[in-house]
Amino acid sequence: MRLVDCLERADIKWCAIGGVAVNHWAEEPMVTQDVDFVVAAADVDKAVSLLSDAGFSADRFRWSVNFKGQSKVSIQLSTEEVYLSFPDRSVAADVHGILLRVASLEDTLTGKILAWRDFTHRQSKRIKDFADIARLVESHPVLWSLLPESLQSEIEKPE
Repeated sequence: MRLVDCLERADIKWCAIGGVAVNHWAEEPMVTQDVDFVVAAADVDKAVSLLSDAGFSADRFRWSVNFKGQSKVSIQLSTEEVYLSFPDRSVAADVHGILLRVASLEDTLTGKILAWRDFTHRQSKRIKDFADIARLVESHPVLWSLLPESLQSEIEKPE
């Protein structure tokens, strides 16, 4: 909630991506212990500064800034270029009783497909990404036609 408060007060364009966004769009939520989010490219440094001032410790990596606060929930700001336009298409959403912005349905699917294709991730992470893609398609059958052929052959076409 401190994350949301910091970004909203500063009027920064942002949205949750990954598992949190999937939980909004899928019919059956699953537990996730991290919050992945993205901000507009021009606001990355401002967001890092604001969250650091709010008590989060920050570790910078090539494609992300990871934050740790007082809880066990980890927060990751993605700085990968593919995600930087997601905030422009985000929607307001109630996720587990917290009002946030989440990536659009199509952007959420795109992000999960990219994560699933990343063979540098451990197998269990890629399996979870695959399950998230299946959950999205089950909840929104129109997404099946947006899947690459490699996924269409693995995920049942909804009726």
